[in-house]
Amino acid sequence: MSSAADLRLQTCRPQTSALSAAEVATYLQALPDWQLQDGKIVRVYTFQNYYRTLAFVNAIAYTIHTEDHHPELVITYKQCVVKYDTHSVNNGLGGLSLNDFICAAKLDAIYAQSVARTAS
Repeated sequence: MSSAADLRLQTCRPQTSALSAAEVATYLQALPDWQLQDGKIVRVYTFQNYYRTLAFVNAIAYTIHTEDHHPELVITYKQCVVKYDTHSVNNGLGGLSLNDFICAAKLDAIYAQSVARTAS
């Protein structure tokens, strides 16, 4: 099983094959704050205020751009909902790929750093 740390060390690559249900379940074990919803992996990040929410969105923008794997973001006053899936798999029908979990792990690390900064 890959750990979150193992996933963070990887880089997104073009994907054409979706993960199996068993593979998805294994990766979700490494990222317990993420849930499977409507064929996507989803996490709700919570913040103290809108400023911190936007600071997180700005912080993840670099990673999203560098990995060239862009999630759906829903931004509210104290939350940022991130939804990942891969449009290129299953002959363009979409699904989940390793890229979704790589990025999820990297976003979790950014969130952990932002929470640590606000606590100190």
